Amino acid sequence: MTTVEAAGVRAPAWRGGFGRLWSAAVVSRFGDALRTAALPLLAVRLTDDPLVIASVTACGYLPWLLFGLLGGAVADRVDQRRAMWAVDTVRGGLVACFALAVGLGHATIGLLIALTFALTTLQTLFDNASTALLPSLVDKETLGSANARLMTGQQFAGGFLAGPFVPLLLTLGAAAPFAADAATYLLAAALVASLRIRAPEREPRPAGSTLRAEVAEGVRTLWHDRALRAVCVATLLCNIGMGALIATLVLHVTGWLHAGNAGFAAAMTAYSAGSLAGGVPAQWIARRIGRVRSLFLCACVQTAALVLLGTVRHLGALLVAMALLGVMGMVWNVNQVTLMQQRSPAAMVGRVSSAFRTASTSGAPLGALLGGTVAGAYGLNAPALFAAALFALAATSLIPARPADVSVVEPDDGATTAHVEP
Repeated sequence: MTTVEAAGVRAPAWRGGFGRLWSAAVVSRFGDALRTAALPLLAVRLTDDPLVIASVTACGYLPWLLFGLLGGAVADRVDQRRAMWAVDTVRGGLVACFALAVGLGHATIGLLIALTFALTTLQTLFDNASTALLPSLVDKETLGSANARLMTGQQFAGGFLAGPFVPLLLTLGAAAPFAADAATYLLAAALVASLRIRAPEREPRPAGSTLRAEVAEGVRTLWHDRALRAVCVATLLCNIGMGALIATLVLHVTGWLHAGNAGFAAAMTAYSAGSLAGGVPAQWIARRIGRVRSLFLCACVQTAALVLLGTVRHLGALLVAMALLGVMGMVWNVNQVTLMQQRSPAAMVGRVSSAFRTASTSGAPLGALLGGTVAGAYGLNAPALFAAALFALAATSLIPARPADVSVVEPDDGATTAHVEP
Protein backbone atom coordinates (compact mmCIF):
# COMPACT_ATOMS: atom_id res chain seq x y z
CA MET A 1 0.00 0.00 0.00
CA THR A 2 1.33 3.43 -0.93
CA THR A 3 0.42 6.97 -0.01
CA VAL A 4 0.89 10.47 -1.36
CA GLU A 5 0.95 13.87 0.29
CA ALA A 6 -1.94 16.20 -0.57
CA ALA A 7 -2.05 19.67 1.01
CA GLY A 8 -0.42 18.38 4.18
CA VAL A 9 -2.86 15.47 4.46
CA ARG A 10 -1.70 11.97 3.55
CA ALA A 11 -3.89 10.47 0.85
CA PRO A 12 -4.13 6.95 -0.57
CA ALA A 13 -2.59 6.25 -3.97
CA TRP A 14 -5.12 5.68 -6.75
CA ARG A 15 -3.21 2.85 -8.38
CA GLY A 16 -3.96 -0.58 -7.06
CA GLY A 17 -6.80 -1.73 -4.88
CA PHE A 18 -8.14 1.60 -3.65
CA GLY A 19 -8.64 2.99 -7.15
CA ARG A 20 -10.66 -0.06 -8.17
CA LEU A 21 -12.74 0.01 -5.00
CA TRP A 22 -13.41 3.72 -5.51
CA SER A 23 -14.45 3.13 -9.11
CA ALA A 24 -16.77 0.29 -8.08
CA ALA A 25 -18.38 2.41 -5.37
CA VAL A 26 -18.93 5.39 -7.69
CA VAL A 27 -20.31 3.29 -10.56
CA SER A 28 -22.66 1.46 -8.20
CA ARG A 29 -23.91 4.70 -6.61
CA PHE A 30 -24.59 6.14 -10.06
CA GLY A 31 -26.78 3.17 -10.89
CA ASP A 32 -28.52 3.29 -7.53
CA ALA A 33 -29.39 6.94 -8.10
CA LEU A 34 -30.93 6.08 -11.47
CA ARG A 35 -33.06 3.38 -9.89
CA THR A 36 -34.03 5.52 -6.89
CA ALA A 37 -35.24 8.31 -9.16
CA ALA A 38 -37.20 5.92 -11.37
CA LEU A 39 -38.84 3.93 -8.56
CA PRO A 40 -41.45 6.52 -7.42
CA LEU A 41 -42.31 7.33 -11.04
CA LEU A 42 -42.99 3.68 -11.69
CA ALA A 43 -44.81 3.22 -8.38
CA VAL A 44 -47.38 5.92 -9.13
CA ARG A 45 -48.06 4.24 -12.48
CA LEU A 46 -48.78 0.95 -10.73
CA THR A 47 -50.96 2.23 -7.87
CA ASP A 48 -52.50 5.43 -6.51
CA ASP A 49 -52.70 4.19 -2.91
CA PRO A 50 -50.45 6.48 -0.78
CA LEU A 51 -49.95 3.80 1.88
CA VAL A 52 -48.78 1.24 -0.66
CA ILE A 53 -46.44 3.75 -2.27
CA ALA A 54 -45.03 4.67 1.15
CA SER A 55 -44.39 0.99 1.82
CA VAL A 56 -41.83 1.02 -1.01
CA THR A 57 -39.81 3.58 0.95
CA ALA A 58 -40.33 1.68 4.20
CA CYS A 59 -38.77 -1.41 2.64
CA GLY A 60 -35.60 0.63 2.24
CA TYR A 61 -35.26 0.76 6.04
CA LEU A 62 -36.84 -2.46 7.29
CA PRO A 63 -34.06 -4.91 6.27
CA TRP A 64 -31.51 -2.91 8.28
CA LEU A 65 -33.62 -3.38 11.38
CA LEU A 66 -34.23 -7.07 10.66
CA PHE A 67 -30.91 -8.24 9.22
CA GLY A 68 -28.35 -5.48 9.81
CA LEU A 69 -26.72 -7.20 12.79
CA LEU A 70 -26.65 -10.54 10.99
CA GLY A 71 -25.04 -8.94 7.95
CA GLY A 72 -22.20 -7.62 10.09
CA ALA A 73 -21.54 -11.00 11.68
CA VAL A 74 -21.46 -12.70 8.27
CA ALA A 75 -19.13 -9.99 6.93
CA ASP A 76 -16.63 -10.79 9.69
CA ARG A 77 -16.76 -14.52 8.91
CA VAL A 78 -16.23 -14.47 5.14
CA ASP A 79 -13.78 -13.07 2.62
CA GLN A 80 -15.14 -9.52 2.30
CA ARG A 81 -13.96 -9.06 -1.29
CA ARG A 82 -15.75 -12.20 -2.44
CA ALA A 83 -18.86 -11.28 -0.47
CA MET A 84 -19.00 -7.87 -2.13
CA TRP A 85 -18.68 -9.04 -5.72
CA ALA A 86 -21.05 -11.94 -5.13
CA VAL A 87 -23.68 -9.61 -3.64
CA ASP A 88 -23.35 -7.14 -6.52
CA THR A 89 -23.66 -9.97 -9.04
CA VAL A 90 -26.89 -11.15 -7.40
CA ARG A 91 -28.24 -7.61 -7.18
CA GLY A 92 -27.40 -7.03 -10.84
CA GLY A 93 -29.30 -10.18 -11.78
CA LEU A 94 -32.34 -9.20 -9.70
CA VAL A 95 -32.54 -5.71 -11.18
CA ALA A 96 -32.01 -7.07 -14.70
CA CYS A 97 -34.95 -9.45 -14.23
CA PHE A 98 -37.07 -6.59 -12.91
CA ALA A 99 -36.12 -4.43 -15.90
CA LEU A 100 -37.25 -7.26 -18.16
CA ALA A 101 -40.56 -7.48 -16.29
CA VAL A 102 -41.08 -3.73 -16.67
CA GLY A 103 -40.23 -3.87 -20.36
CA LEU A 104 -42.70 -6.70 -20.95
CA GLY A 105 -45.44 -4.96 -18.96
CA HIS A 106 -45.49 -7.53 -16.15
CA ALA A 107 -44.29 -5.29 -13.30
CA THR A 108 -46.56 -5.04 -10.25
CA ILE A 109 -46.36 -3.01 -7.06
CA GLY A 110 -45.83 -6.25 -5.14
CA LEU A 111 -42.83 -7.09 -7.31
CA LEU A 112 -41.48 -3.57 -6.80
CA ILE A 113 -41.75 -3.90 -3.02
CA ALA A 114 -40.11 -7.32 -3.11
CA LEU A 115 -37.22 -5.96 -5.21
CA THR A 116 -36.64 -3.06 -2.80
CA PHE A 117 -36.67 -5.39 0.20
CA ALA A 118 -34.30 -7.88 -1.43
CA LEU A 119 -31.80 -5.24 -2.57
CA THR A 120 -31.62 -3.62 0.86
CA THR A 121 -31.29 -7.01 2.57
CA LEU A 122 -28.27 -7.78 0.39
CA GLN A 123 -26.95 -4.29 1.09
CA THR A 124 -26.67 -5.09 4.80
CA LEU A 125 -23.94 -7.58 3.96
CA PHE A 126 -22.32 -5.48 1.23
CA ASP A 127 -22.01 -2.26 3.26
CA ASN A 128 -20.60 -3.98 6.33
CA ALA A 129 -18.13 -5.97 4.22
CA SER A 130 -17.06 -2.78 2.42
CA THR A 131 -16.46 -0.96 5.71
CA ALA A 132 -14.36 -3.88 6.97
CA LEU A 133 -12.41 -4.25 3.69
CA LEU A 134 -11.19 -0.67 3.28
CA PRO A 135 -8.63 -0.71 6.15
CA SER A 136 -6.86 -3.63 4.44
CA LEU A 137 -6.47 -1.63 1.20
CA VAL A 138 -4.95 1.60 2.56
CA ASP A 139 -2.46 2.58 5.25
CA LYS A 140 -3.94 3.59 8.58
CA GLU A 141 -2.65 7.15 8.12
CA THR A 142 -4.72 7.57 4.95
CA LEU A 143 -7.93 5.89 6.11
CA GLY A 144 -9.74 9.18 6.69
CA SER A 145 -8.70 10.53 3.28
CA ALA A 146 -9.79 7.28 1.65
CA ASN A 147 -13.24 7.52 3.24
CA ALA A 148 -13.52 11.16 2.17
CA ARG A 149 -12.66 10.33 -1.43
CA LEU A 150 -15.06 7.41 -1.52
CA MET A 151 -17.97 9.42 -0.11
CA THR A 152 -17.25 12.48 -2.25
CA GLY A 153 -17.11 10.38 -5.41
CA GLN A 154 -20.37 8.65 -4.51
CA GLN A 155 -22.05 11.99 -3.77
CA PHE A 156 -20.93 13.43 -7.10
CA ALA A 157 -22.11 10.38 -9.04
CA GLY A 158 -25.43 10.06 -7.24
CA GLY A 159 -26.21 13.71 -6.56
CA PHE A 160 -25.12 15.35 -9.81
CA LEU A 161 -24.27 12.95 -12.63
CA ALA A 162 -27.27 10.65 -12.36
CA GLY A 163 -29.97 13.35 -12.30
CA PRO A 164 -29.74 14.50 -15.94
CA PHE A 165 -29.60 10.89 -17.18
CA VAL A 166 -32.96 9.82 -15.73
CA PRO A 167 -35.19 11.82 -18.16
CA LEU A 168 -32.95 10.76 -21.04
CA LEU A 169 -33.21 7.08 -20.10
CA LEU A 170 -36.96 7.31 -19.60
CA THR A 171 -37.35 8.38 -23.23
CA LEU A 172 -36.07 4.89 -24.06
CA GLY A 173 -38.75 3.29 -21.90
CA ALA A 174 -39.65 2.74 -18.24
CA ALA A 175 -37.29 -0.22 -18.03
CA ALA A 176 -34.17 1.70 -19.13
CA PRO A 177 -33.11 3.11 -15.71
CA PHE A 178 -33.37 -0.36 -14.17
CA ALA A 179 -31.40 -1.95 -16.99
CA ALA A 180 -28.69 0.68 -16.52
CA ASP A 181 -28.64 0.01 -12.78
CA ALA A 182 -28.20 -3.72 -13.43
CA ALA A 183 -25.24 -2.99 -15.70
CA THR A 184 -23.56 -0.81 -13.04
CA TYR A 185 -23.95 -3.58 -10.44
CA LEU A 186 -22.26 -6.08 -12.73
CA LEU A 187 -19.46 -3.65 -13.60
CA ALA A 188 -18.90 -2.91 -9.91
CA ALA A 189 -18.80 -6.66 -9.20
CA ALA A 190 -16.13 -7.13 -11.86
CA LEU A 191 -14.02 -4.31 -10.42
CA VAL A 192 -14.19 -5.70 -6.88
CA ALA A 193 -13.50 -9.25 -8.09
CA SER A 194 -10.34 -7.96 -9.79
CA LEU A 195 -8.84 -6.82 -6.48
CA ARG A 196 -5.75 -8.81 -5.62
CA ILE A 197 -5.50 -8.68 -1.86
CA ARG A 198 -4.85 -11.32 0.72
CA ALA A 199 -7.77 -12.06 3.02
CA PRO A 200 -6.91 -10.93 6.57
CA GLU A 201 -5.98 -13.73 8.93
CA ARG A 202 -8.53 -14.32 11.63
CA GLU A 203 -8.24 -16.13 14.91
CA PRO A 204 -10.15 -19.43 14.90
CA ARG A 205 -13.65 -19.07 16.26
CA PRO A 206 -14.24 -20.76 19.61
CA ALA A 207 -15.87 -24.17 19.41
CA GLY A 208 -19.62 -23.85 19.40
CA SER A 209 -19.55 -20.17 18.44
CA THR A 210 -22.80 -19.06 16.83
CA LEU A 211 -23.82 -16.07 14.76
CA ARG A 212 -26.02 -14.97 17.62
CA ALA A 213 -23.08 -14.98 20.03
CA GLU A 214 -20.89 -13.13 17.54
CA VAL A 215 -23.57 -10.50 16.97
CA ALA A 216 -23.84 -10.01 20.73
CA GLU A 217 -20.06 -9.63 20.94
CA GLY A 218 -20.17 -6.85 18.35
CA VAL A 219 -22.93 -5.03 20.22
CA ARG A 220 -20.99 -5.30 23.50
CA THR A 221 -17.83 -3.98 21.85
CA LEU A 222 -19.72 -0.96 20.55
CA TRP A 223 -21.41 -0.32 23.89
CA HIS A 224 -18.25 -0.64 25.98
CA ASP A 225 -16.26 1.81 23.84
CA ARG A 226 -17.09 5.20 25.31
CA ALA A 227 -16.36 7.18 22.14
CA LEU A 228 -18.22 4.85 19.77
CA ARG A 229 -21.19 4.60 22.12
CA ALA A 230 -21.47 8.38 22.33
CA VAL A 231 -21.11 8.79 18.56
CA CYS A 232 -23.77 6.14 17.95
CA VAL A 233 -26.24 7.91 20.26
CA ALA A 234 -25.42 11.25 18.64
CA THR A 235 -25.88 9.81 15.14
CA LEU A 236 -29.23 8.34 16.13
CA LEU A 237 -30.41 11.74 17.40
CA CYS A 238 -29.18 13.46 14.23
CA ASN A 239 -30.91 10.88 12.02
CA ILE A 240 -34.18 11.45 13.84
CA GLY A 241 -33.77 15.17 13.24
CA MET A 242 -32.86 14.79 9.57
CA GLY A 243 -35.69 12.31 9.07
CA ALA A 244 -38.13 14.90 10.43
CA LEU A 245 -36.67 17.65 8.24
CA ILE A 246 -36.44 15.73 4.96
CA ALA A 247 -39.93 14.26 5.30
CA THR A 248 -41.47 17.73 5.61
CA LEU A 249 -38.97 19.86 3.66
CA VAL A 250 -41.18 20.14 0.58
CA LEU A 251 -43.97 21.53 2.81
CA HIS A 252 -41.52 23.88 4.51
CA VAL A 253 -40.29 25.27 1.20
CA THR A 254 -43.58 25.45 -0.72
CA GLY A 255 -46.00 26.10 2.17
CA TRP A 256 -44.11 28.15 4.77
CA LEU A 257 -41.49 29.82 2.57
CA HIS A 258 -43.73 29.99 -0.54
CA ALA A 259 -40.72 29.30 -2.76
CA GLY A 260 -42.48 26.76 -4.97
CA ASN A 261 -41.04 23.75 -6.70
CA ALA A 262 -38.08 25.75 -7.96
CA GLY A 263 -37.19 26.66 -4.38
CA PHE A 264 -37.34 23.01 -3.35
CA ALA A 265 -35.10 22.01 -6.25
CA ALA A 266 -32.67 24.79 -5.32
CA ALA A 267 -32.62 23.60 -1.70
CA MET A 268 -31.78 20.03 -2.68
CA THR A 269 -29.09 21.27 -5.09
CA ALA A 270 -27.54 23.39 -2.32
CA TYR A 271 -27.50 20.37 -0.03
CA SER A 272 -25.87 18.16 -2.67
CA ALA A 273 -23.28 20.83 -3.48
CA GLY A 274 -22.50 21.23 0.21
CA SER A 275 -22.09 17.48 0.62
CA LEU A 276 -19.70 17.38 -2.30
CA ALA A 277 -17.65 20.25 -0.88
CA GLY A 278 -17.57 18.69 2.59
CA GLY A 279 -15.32 15.87 1.50
CA VAL A 280 -12.42 18.30 1.05
CA PRO A 281 -11.95 19.59 4.64
CA ALA A 282 -13.13 16.46 6.49
CA GLN A 283 -9.71 14.93 7.10
CA TRP A 284 -8.02 18.32 7.55
CA ILE A 285 -10.43 19.22 10.38
CA ALA A 286 -9.93 15.84 12.05
CA ARG A 287 -6.16 16.24 12.01
CA ARG A 288 -6.43 19.65 13.66
CA ILE A 289 -8.93 18.91 16.42
CA GLY A 290 -9.55 15.12 16.45
CA ARG A 291 -12.42 13.05 15.14
CA VAL A 292 -14.85 13.28 18.06
CA ARG A 293 -14.28 17.03 18.28
CA SER A 294 -14.93 17.23 14.54
CA LEU A 295 -18.31 15.59 15.11
CA PHE A 296 -19.00 18.02 17.95
CA LEU A 297 -18.21 20.93 15.63
CA CYS A 298 -20.51 19.47 12.95
CA ALA A 299 -23.41 19.12 15.39
CA CYS A 300 -23.00 22.72 16.57
CA VAL A 301 -22.84 24.17 13.05
CA GLN A 302 -25.80 22.08 11.90
CA THR A 303 -27.81 23.18 14.94
CA ALA A 304 -27.22 26.81 13.95
CA ALA A 305 -28.14 26.04 10.33
CA LEU A 306 -31.42 24.42 11.38
CA VAL A 307 -32.30 27.39 13.59
CA LEU A 308 -31.64 29.67 10.61
CA LEU A 309 -33.79 27.42 8.43
CA GLY A 310 -36.68 27.43 10.87
CA THR A 311 -36.73 31.12 11.79
CA VAL A 312 -35.71 33.17 8.72
CA ARG A 313 -38.34 33.28 6.00
CA HIS A 314 -36.05 33.93 3.04
CA LEU A 315 -34.85 31.78 0.16
CA GLY A 316 -31.26 32.87 0.70
CA ALA A 317 -31.36 31.67 4.31
CA LEU A 318 -32.76 28.35 3.11
CA LEU A 319 -29.93 27.84 0.62
CA VAL A 320 -27.21 28.79 3.11
CA ALA A 321 -28.69 26.48 5.73
CA MET A 322 -29.00 23.54 3.34
CA ALA A 323 -25.44 24.03 2.06
CA LEU A 324 -24.11 24.08 5.64
CA LEU A 325 -26.07 20.93 6.45
CA GLY A 326 -24.55 19.24 3.41
CA VAL A 327 -20.95 20.28 4.20
CA MET A 328 -21.12 19.32 7.85
CA GLY A 329 -23.05 16.14 7.06
CA MET A 330 -20.21 14.92 4.84
CA VAL A 331 -17.58 15.88 7.43
CA TRP A 332 -19.62 13.95 10.01
CA ASN A 333 -19.96 10.84 7.83
CA VAL A 334 -16.27 10.68 6.94
CA ASN A 335 -15.07 11.04 10.52
CA GLN A 336 -17.75 8.82 12.04
CA VAL A 337 -16.96 5.91 9.69
CA THR A 338 -13.19 6.39 10.06
CA LEU A 339 -13.44 6.53 13.85
CA MET A 340 -15.44 3.31 13.86
CA GLN A 341 -12.90 1.56 11.61
CA GLN A 342 -9.98 2.75 13.73
CA ARG A 343 -11.43 1.92 17.14
CA SER A 344 -12.90 -1.47 16.25
CA PRO A 345 -10.74 -4.61 16.59
CA ALA A 346 -9.76 -5.74 13.09
CA ALA A 347 -11.70 -9.01 13.33
CA MET A 348 -14.87 -7.22 14.46
CA VAL A 349 -15.22 -4.23 12.13
CA GLY A 350 -18.21 -5.77 10.36
CA ARG A 351 -20.09 -6.52 13.56
CA VAL A 352 -19.39 -3.17 15.19
CA SER A 353 -20.33 -1.43 11.94
CA SER A 354 -23.60 -3.35 11.70
CA ALA A 355 -24.52 -2.64 15.32
CA PHE A 356 -23.81 1.05 14.74
CA ARG A 357 -25.77 1.20 11.48
CA THR A 358 -28.75 -0.74 12.81
CA ALA A 359 -29.08 1.53 15.84
CA SER A 360 -28.61 4.78 13.96
CA THR A 361 -30.67 3.88 10.87
CA SER A 362 -33.75 3.35 13.00
CA GLY A 363 -33.82 7.11 13.61
CA ALA A 364 -34.75 8.10 10.04
CA PRO A 365 -38.23 6.49 9.80
CA LEU A 366 -39.00 7.51 13.39
CA GLY A 367 -38.00 11.07 12.57
CA ALA A 368 -40.20 11.11 9.46
CA LEU A 369 -43.25 10.21 11.55
CA LEU A 370 -42.36 12.74 14.24
CA GLY A 371 -41.75 15.42 11.61
CA GLY A 372 -45.24 15.05 10.19
CA THR A 373 -46.74 15.15 13.68
CA VAL A 374 -44.78 18.25 14.69
CA ALA A 375 -45.62 20.06 11.44
CA GLY A 376 -49.32 19.37 11.90
CA ALA A 377 -49.34 20.52 15.51
CA TYR A 378 -46.98 23.52 15.52
CA GLY A 379 -46.53 24.75 11.95
CA LEU A 380 -44.58 23.88 8.82
CA ASN A 381 -41.33 25.40 10.12
CA ALA A 382 -41.50 23.48 13.41
CA PRO A 383 -39.74 20.30 12.16
CA ALA A 384 -36.59 22.34 11.42
CA LEU A 385 -36.58 23.69 14.99
CA PHE A 386 -37.34 20.22 16.33
CA ALA A 387 -34.35 18.93 14.38
CA ALA A 388 -32.21 21.77 15.78
CA ALA A 389 -33.07 20.68 19.31
CA LEU A 390 -32.07 17.10 18.51
CA PHE A 391 -28.77 18.19 16.96
CA ALA A 392 -28.02 20.29 20.04
CA LEU A 393 -28.75 17.24 22.19
CA ALA A 394 -26.44 15.20 19.94
CA ALA A 395 -23.63 17.71 20.50
CA THR A 396 -24.17 17.46 24.24
CA SER A 397 -24.06 13.66 24.13
CA LEU A 398 -20.58 13.83 22.52
CA ILE A 399 -19.01 15.78 25.38
CA PRO A 400 -18.25 12.71 27.57
CA ALA A 401 -16.43 11.09 24.63
CA ARG A 402 -14.05 13.97 23.91
CA PRO A 403 -11.28 12.81 26.30
CA ALA A 404 -11.18 9.50 24.40
CA ASP A 405 -10.61 11.29 21.10
CA VAL A 406 -6.91 10.43 20.83
CA SER A 407 -7.26 6.71 21.54
CA VAL A 408 -7.41 4.48 18.48
CA VAL A 409 -7.69 0.70 18.54
CA GLU A 410 -5.62 -1.12 15.95
CA PRO A 411 -4.59 -4.71 15.32
CA ASP A 412 -1.12 -5.83 16.38
CA ASP A 413 -0.46 -9.47 15.59
CA GLY A 414 -3.94 -10.47 16.70
CA ALA A 415 -4.00 -8.20 19.73
CA THR A 416 -5.36 -4.70 20.12
CA THR A 417 -3.28 -1.75 21.21
CA ALA A 418 -3.78 1.97 21.59
CA HIS A 419 -1.86 4.79 20.03
CA VAL A 420 -2.21 8.53 19.81
CA GLU A 421 -3.93 9.69 16.65
CA PRO A 422 -1.97 12.36 14.70
